[in-house]
Amino acid sequence: MITSTAWRGKRYAVLGLARSGRATVDALMTSGARVVAWDSNETARNQILSRRERGTSEAGGEVVSTSDAARGEYPSVSLRLPPPPPGEDLTVADPLEIDLTGFAGVVVSPGVPLNKHPIAAKARDAGVPIIGDIELFAQARAELPPHKVVGITGTNGKSTTTALIHHIIETAGIPARLGGNIGLPILGQDPLPEGGVYVLELSSYQIDLTFGLDCDVAVLLNITPDHLDRYAGFEAYAASKARLFEMQSKGHAAVMGIADAPSAEIARQVAVSGRSEDLHKIAPGVCMDQSRWPALQGPHNAQNALAAIAACEALGIDKEAIDKGLETFPGLPHRMERVATKRGVLFVNDSKATNADSTTPALSAYPRVHWILGGLAKTDSLEACRPGFGHIVKAYTIGDAGELFASLLEGEMPVERSGTLEAAVKSAAANAQPGDTVLLSPACASFDQFKDYEARGQAFRDAVEALG
Repeated sequence: MITSTAWRGKRYAVLGLARSGRATVDALMTSGARVVAWDSNETARNQILSRRERGTSEAGGEVVSTSDAARGEYPSVSLRLPPPPPGEDLTVADPLEIDLTGFAGVVVSPGVPLNKHPIAAKARDAGVPIIGDIELFAQARAELPPHKVVGITGTNGKSTTTALIHHIIETAGIPARLGGNIGLPILGQDPLPEGGVYVLELSSYQIDLTFGLDCDVAVLLNITPDHLDRYAGFEAYAASKARLFEMQSKGHAAVMGIADAPSAEIARQVAVSGRSEDLHKIAPGVCMDQSRWPALQGPHNAQNALAAIAACEALGIDKEAIDKGLETFPGLPHRMERVATKRGVLFVNDSKATNADSTTPALSAYPRVHWILGGLAKTDSLEACRPGFGHIVKAYTIGDAGELFASLLEGEMPVERSGTLEAAVKSAAANAQPGDTVLLSPACASFDQFKDYEARGQAFRDAVEALG
């Protein structure tokens, strides 16, 4: 795991004890910090205590390859933790109920809504910074073997681009770690040897909790309305993305999509500031031969590939390794995942498309589409999907947004109110002709009918398999 002498003897509160929270507790305590840990879930609190009593830690030490990550296979590895130094210990207590005076930081999960959660005011009143595990990684970098960091953000395409960059780096024979909003928690992984590259997917929430991450290469893919319940408005959300570049030292590389106005404006600001002497702008509509990249189809993946190519070139990786990486990239689950071909009909799982903007590229990637959409709507509009309407043979609406979306699409295309995912798959399969594509690209969150988008994607796989 990644540790730092900078944390020794200091006190931290850790709020949220899911995977990254547990790794944070382990890293801090192994470094000699005193930790107050809390989660509203009693089971999570009990697990952190029982793990500490056993002297074990999760997930440290094993490298997860991109192909493992693509399959969702993240091994859990037990490592022996040293006993806490004298006078240092772990306390399970709600940070809202204790005096935070003198704490070095409150480390919160990115899922904690700081615009609503009382911990924000509590920490502010105590003069204690609210940070995340990525900020702790940034603090630990000075003690790691010489390395580079690539940070990738954007509303859509982050995971694919992050995994693609990581895969190309490994293909070039360079040690790499995948972390941030994908794969294993970065603090739970072993440090890279000299010359390695940490590749981090960074959501706006994670950037909000980070203040010192100086990326050698920073990548912005796009900015479209999303997560607006956490921000004062769209401008505040865009400003969060821009901070990734504001943290960079002068001379480090920036790769920036300029297809949307907010991203183009951030690119202009970076250019004017003179911080980046190596600025790559990714323009929309660039024609590319994607025929040799089976996992990178569609215009959005052309843009993702361009961003990955620019980032890897900035790292000094040669063209041959980049080309090989693009050709052998396995893709990620639930992101235009080719599930099966049955009786000449292709079934594609794009469950990760949780908003209309992320659905649009998938609709445009196939000539004849039977579109399964719906769930818990983020907006009451599908206008962003209009460029793909000409490809749709029929739409099948499901979930909470089913009626709303059916009413929006009627008159534009044939529509069936299927209700459930299983019913939609059966109906679409019955209507599809050889050469057609049955596409789950919901343009919605999943929480009305499923635990998360991964559970929804698995349900789609199961329904396709059940077709026989």
